[in-house]
Amino acid sequence: MSPPAPVRVFHGWRIVAVLAVTETVSWGVLYYAFVVFQVPMGDELGFSPAVLGGAFSLAVLLTGLVSVPVGRWLDARGPRGLMTTGSIVCALLVAAWSQVTSVTGLYLVMAGIGAARAAVLYDPAFAVVIRWFHAKRSTALLAVTVVAGFASTIALPASHALIEALGWRGALLVLAGALAALTVLPHWLVLRAEPADLGMHPDGAEHPPPRHLVEGPPDHGSSVRATAGWALRQPLFRWYAAAFAAQACAVIVVAVHLVPFLLEHGHTAAFAATATGTLGALSVSGRLVLTGAARRIPVGVATAVMFTLQATGVLVLMTAGETVAGAATFVLLFGAGFGVGTIARPVLLAHGFGVARYATLAALMTVLTTVATTTGPFAAGLARTVTGSYSPALVGVLMLCAAATVSLLRATRLAASVTQEAVR
Repeated sequence: MSPPAPVRVFHGWRIVAVLAVTETVSWGVLYYAFVVFQVPMGDELGFSPAVLGGAFSLAVLLTGLVSVPVGRWLDARGPRGLMTTGSIVCALLVAAWSQVTSVTGLYLVMAGIGAARAAVLYDPAFAVVIRWFHAKRSTALLAVTVVAGFASTIALPASHALIEALGWRGALLVLAGALAALTVLPHWLVLRAEPADLGMHPDGAEHPPPRHLVEGPPDHGSSVRATAGWALRQPLFRWYAAAFAAQACAVIVVAVHLVPFLLEHGHTAAFAATATGTLGALSVSGRLVLTGAARRIPVGVATAVMFTLQATGVLVLMTAGETVAGAATFVLLFGAGFGVGTIARPVLLAHGFGVARYATLAALMTVLTTVATTTGPFAAGLARTVTGSYSPALVGVLMLCAAATVSLLRATRLAASVTQEAVR
């Protein structure tokens, strides 16, 4: 009697495992580490907080803008060459960062990092997962983001320890080496554009998913402008964009301004820092809750519930923010939805528009979200300066959460009718 054939592991799960590691490293080095390096770098070179903040904002803006051509490339040619090259360029730029001596040099390096990391962060990673999974898509996305959700937890203390031991320039060289070692070869060896490249179907299933969920909308031209024009004419895309841009804006405003708000209301600096840090930690648990809830109710509805919890938390902060209980309740409620948009958006976008041009459409939505997240903190700070109070900013955050909830429910209802029509 011949032995049973060995169970073949679906290659999509190998991709998920690799992306979980490479996203953690990439986010940690290319995004979160800046928080730690700005202080010693500013002290040595005499850069003001405004100069350093401007460099970081420039990188964020360029990441959003470059995501569009990156998305187009992913749809046309796949992730392997792009993400491998992006990892190499990012590692070289982090090494160049260690040699910065002037404001011009810092801005050039951060602009390069911002542009290059568009090829290695969540958007391209999600585009890969979306093509390799259908029925298990939420689980696969969750696996990547739960691990990468600890990027700041790992990167911040590790960066601090390296700076203490080697100085900020030496620490950056070590991080550049770690980034290259842990991302370049994994991307090249494991990433593939889609299951068909290896003779497989999504999820490792015996049969492909329904055609309308794979093919997506018809091609309305080869240019990004043509695709953007088509997408913006679709009510479903507009509702999704409004929902996720509003929620992302609310999240970034809270992340930037919660510490000064709590300090102004009599809380200690230690409590304010802990409360703000807890929001990030709760993003992981929120993603777990969302994925579990989405097995029983539509993803859009489950996400809208989380957005509603955030709005409720803001109301609590507005009315009882001066108490420890009120601030803690806010953190729990707002933190529940802190990271849900990260995994809800790709799932909903792929379900509504298919996977054929997912990366391009996701990139267009990223641009809209980037505009919101770069203007929100400034607007909130301006409101605080003009009025002398954070109350107007909190009202704005409340309205953003409410708008995100309403827009997402409207999109979910519209998506259901579109799916029914497609099935017919």
